[in-house]
Amino acid sequence: MSRFRIRGEPAPSTALRLLSVLLLALAPSVAWAQDSRAAERRQMIEEIAADARRTAAETGRPAFAGPVVAAIAKVPRHRFVPPDQERAAYQNRPLPIGHGQTISQPYIVALMTDLLNVGPRHTVLEIGTGSGYQAAILAELAQTVCTIEIVEPLAKRAEERLREQGYAAVRTRVGDGYYGWEECGPFDSIIVTAAAGQIPPPLIRQLKPGGRMVIPVGAPFMAQHLMVVDKKQDGTIVTRQVLPVSFVPLTGRH
Repeated sequence: MSRFRIRGEPAPSTALRLLSVLLLALAPSVAWAQDSRAAERRQMIEEIAADARRTAAETGRPAFAGPVVAAIAKVPRHRFVPPDQERAAYQNRPLPIGHGQTISQPYIVALMTDLLNVGPRHTVLEIGTGSGYQAAILAELAQTVCTIEIVEPLAKRAEERLREQGYAAVRTRVGDGYYGWEECGPFDSIIVTAAAGQIPPPLIRQLKPGGRMVIPVGAPFMAQHLMVVDKKQDGTIVTRQVLPVSFVPLTGRH
């Protein structure tokens, strides 16, 4: 689960409004025209853009990169939720997907993806496959996506969804994400979609020099913050807090 909290709403400048319009224009209008839920998806993109403006003072991201917006516009979120949640798929909020887990709020998906700075030749690791939605977004941006889910029924269903939606190249695995996936790495980017009490050392080791991790850190039901973790070329680690959030805990034997 992911939800953000807003402390204030800075007034968007004309330049920011124009940039948001430009990013919306980059989204694949042809795909929307063929999508029976085009209006809902367009509204979701507009709400994400508004949330980006409201949280710009905290995130440093008044608008998200065009490729990120285009990926979110393309991937059909309603195909990555249970049937009883399809009606609510394009609402800008987390939704239950079973086994005590959720699909993250679209704004949070956009923010975390944007913060990763994913490039077309990157190898990306996702911890917490969930429904498979975030992995599909990453597959639109990166060369290789590896994703781990500890809840086996969720992992199997996510793999099916990814294959059905044309993302069969995404590598999936059942396991404890705390320990990463050495055989699939090293990674240019790592995204963690559950809150860890601390930044897992195995993930730091599997991150390439110059790589970046985006991870919520904090105890369950207590203060959590979305963190950006940069691994410099010399191996030193630099972290910064981005935004207060609320995620389900990272589970496992660690």
